[in-house]
Amino acid sequence: MNLKPLGDRVIIKADEAETTTASGLYIASEAKEKPTTGVVLAVGDGKLDKDGKHLPMPVKEGDKVIYGKFGGTEVTVDGEDVLILRADDLYAVFA
Repeated sequence: MNLKPLGDRVIIKADEAETTTASGLYIASEAKEKPTTGVVLAVGDGKLDKDGKHLPMPVKEGDKVIYGKFGGTEVTVDGEDVLILRADDLYAVFA
């Protein structure tokens, strides 16, 4: 994918929605929850401070992140569904 986000935006590949419950029951496609975790595919240069210098981004490519359920914009690029959102909409980075 050759896509570079602008400013403080990040591009995320969302994890797949769960298809079964913890007890093994299958979940109907209409009842599946939107995933709130994913992997960062690309990051922008960051916000500018009052002096015009870039502030560092809190994430890097390859980080696994947690984000808001209804945040961002879903787009399809090169046949791949991705999510574009601001770095401020990320809640956590985890290993």
